[in-house]
Amino acid sequence: MAAETHTQGTAERRDRAVRAAVQQGLLEREPVVCLLDVAGIRASAAALAGAFGAALPPGTPVLHTFAVKAAPLVPVLRLLAEAGIGCEAASPGELALARAAGVPAERTVLDSPAKTVEELRAALALGVAVNADNRQELERLDALVAAAPTRSPVGLRINPQTGAGAIDALSTATATSKFGFPLRDPGAREALVRAFAERPWLTRLHTHSGSQGVPLPLIAQGVRELHALAEEINAAAGERRVDTLDIGGGLPVNFASDEHAPGWEAYAEALREGVPGLFDGSYGLVTEFGRSLLAKHGLVLARVEYTKEAGGRRIALTHAGVQLATRTVYAPAAWPLRILAYDAGGAPRNGTPVAQDIAGPACFAGDLLATARELPELSPGDVIAVPDTGAYFFTAHYGYNSLPRPAVHGFTAGPAPQDPVRFTLARPAQSVAEIVAEAGGAYRDALL
Repeated sequence: MAAETHTQGTAERRDRAVRAAVQQGLLEREPVVCLLDVAGIRASAAALAGAFGAALPPGTPVLHTFAVKAAPLVPVLRLLAEAGIGCEAASPGELALARAAGVPAERTVLDSPAKTVEELRAALALGVAVNADNRQELERLDALVAAAPTRSPVGLRINPQTGAGAIDALSTATATSKFGFPLRDPGAREALVRAFAERPWLTRLHTHSGSQGVPLPLIAQGVRELHALAEEINAAAGERRVDTLDIGGGLPVNFASDEHAPGWEAYAEALREGVPGLFDGSYGLVTEFGRSLLAKHGLVLARVEYTKEAGGRRIALTHAGVQLATRTVYAPAAWPLRILAYDAGGAPRNGTPVAQDIAGPACFAGDLLATARELPELSPGDVIAVPDTGAYFFTAHYGYNSLPRPAVHGFTAGPAPQDPVRFTLARPAQSVAEIVAEAGGAYRDALL
């Protein structure tokens, strides 16, 4: 019943937000806008903390971090920080965003398979946790730690080599993955035990099996391998050398409906069944969720600019396309999105469903958010809404055709249907002048 109520609440807030966005003129100023449901984001953060809090003994150190790449917006990181969520950064830019949001170094983790010496030196100076990806990076850390002792927790990322999920590109625990120390390669396990024995400043192990398309049992299997390695390292050292396990993220998102499934409780239960020792309080935990915290709370709104018919197929042309939903356009089978139809006033559109393509503004034929989608017949001036886009969609802009980054607004709505919906700008729309500047406008004659 609680899940059903939450789903209904999400849909009601969305409909109210669409109507308010139209009535308050957000779509008059720009042909496409993007919305973030502030209450939904807070609810996700609370649900994550609650699920792990209920599963772990009191006092177990837990740091939940947000994968910045999923929604690299400073106001989002600030909102999550206020909800108790730190940051997982994978580049100097993402680390700078976390710092700009006021996230403390001790609540920040740096992961990347290609960190430079300067990136490592800066992270160690700040006290940010670092997960080393490979042997050569570990050798760089040897020199840096010897030159300047650090308060940063340092760990090694392990590839458990447990296999791929449904989307190969997002599966990071395959036999040949570019990420981490391969655990099942000949001699690898012994080398890892030796690495910890020789370096008292190594205190963590990290793994991440992938995200969308990776089933919970496969995620749990990777964490089980991590836990077993930690136990082996500590037994060989004769002391608790590994004190923290960073288990990454990876909770899949349901893009087919408003239902939040699988939920955090299901994730924690899968881990408890597969890795019972993880929940006995022996180790501190770090998580690095991204998509599952934000995806369900994002919404793209776009006016239908034109409609046409070609070859018997109706087509609705909008300003929402590849620049906002890059993965869907290039890999529609792996990344399908729902399309919701509203009339020009922002009310849900009714009518007999008709097969329609929902096309974007980019100049190539494949710029389609949906093909032959059954929707009430759309007309110019109507509004389409694309839910579940809060992570890796409009937050990760793709500059095809020099299409501008759209404005992003957070919204809040009171509990009663008549309560006002308030919008707060989180990122302004990119201006034409900014596009020119970014394209080297100030250096016009540089190549003459």
